[in-house]
Amino acid sequence: MSSSVSPLAPKTTPHAPAIAGVRLATAEAGIRYKNRTDVLLALLDPGTTIAGVFTKSKCASAPVEWCKTNMKGGQARALVVNSGNANAFTGKTGRASTTLTAAIAAKAAACKANEVFLASTGVIGEPLDATKFDGVLERLAEEADGDRWIDAAKAIMTTDTFPKVATATVKLGKAKVTINGIAKGAGMIAPDMATMLSFIFTDAPLSAGVLQALLKGGVEDTFNAITIDSDTSTSDTLLAFATGAAAEHGAPKIARASDPRLKAFTKAFNAILADLSEQVARDGEGARKLIEIIVDGAVSKKSARTIAMSVANSPLVKTAVAGEDANWGRVVMAIGKAGEPANRDKISIAFNGIRVATKGARDPSYDEDKVSATMKKDTVQIKISLGLGKGRDRVLTCDLTKEYVAINGDYRS
Repeated sequence: MSSSVSPLAPKTTPHAPAIAGVRLATAEAGIRYKNRTDVLLALLDPGTTIAGVFTKSKCASAPVEWCKTNMKGGQARALVVNSGNANAFTGKTGRASTTLTAAIAAKAAACKANEVFLASTGVIGEPLDATKFDGVLERLAEEADGDRWIDAAKAIMTTDTFPKVATATVKLGKAKVTINGIAKGAGMIAPDMATMLSFIFTDAPLSAGVLQALLKGGVEDTFNAITIDSDTSTSDTLLAFATGAAAEHGAPKIARASDPRLKAFTKAFNAILADLSEQVARDGEGARKLIEIIVDGAVSKKSARTIAMSVANSPLVKTAVAGEDANWGRVVMAIGKAGEPANRDKISIAFNGIRVATKGARDPSYDEDKVSATMKKDTVQIKISLGLGKGRDRVLTCDLTKEYVAINGDYRS
């Protein structure tokens, strides 16, 4: 965790209200960090449904494998998250630690081990000593309450510089339901399904199937549309929990993802995912500028996404933005190498709405001073128009600074 807060951090952190059926507590378990919380326990009332999306890494962590195995039941009673150690690439020891952690949590939560879900973030390849949770989780179960969202977000931070929280209240039927979310992520962020760690909670009465459909659809243009450094983590986990408690206040039980009563809820749910994913992009390691890349006129949305990601992941583009240099030649390079349809003589490129290149050459009205001035802003939009079709997409990233190298050069040591 960095000692200085990203200049791109939100000015305020929202107050997330309590959600019926969810209680939270955090503690210092001494996993890796000293004098800071590093474990989160969330207790969930009976009947809570769960959905999840995970990393597609072929070297997935032990907690990811644990969650995927136990998702089939569709029910959850507890969530344990630790920071400081990813419990990834730890072999039999890693699997044993997940089993022990779940057993300790199950005892504390008075539930079955397969109703406990786990997530870990931090150093890869170091064994996780799960005995450190013994006694800690029991105490947390006694202390847990519903108003600890900021504490929860802080406990899962690693190199993050600020806690990431989002909340929304929306009508479902005639009842109000709440959606709260937390996330962590600053480096090794190139989602391939979810991202880093993020957890969404609601009191809406949704079946596990409905929740899974919402989550799978929602990540595509949010968490899967951000990148910090092109590296996909072994631990990417995004879990959603629905306690169903709002049914007591008249919220209808939703069993089909196509239920028209879900429209407002789906919009709010996706807004939470979008908010959290943008906060992750704003907290990229060493970031000083948020970069929004819009590609339109592509042959398809998929093609636009590939080109946008090629630009977003280019170290040359990212360092140019860090240096406040509108080096559109590097953008052209990234478009060309993406392997997608593009006609050099139809491409237009703009920085913060100022067109710098068009029809295969520098814009005739190009003004170096004007473009240099706009590059000093905290947010830089790069818009690419291909002129080939109707495909459009948008991704978020950040600049690449000397501090990113310093953070990652010192991370494990």
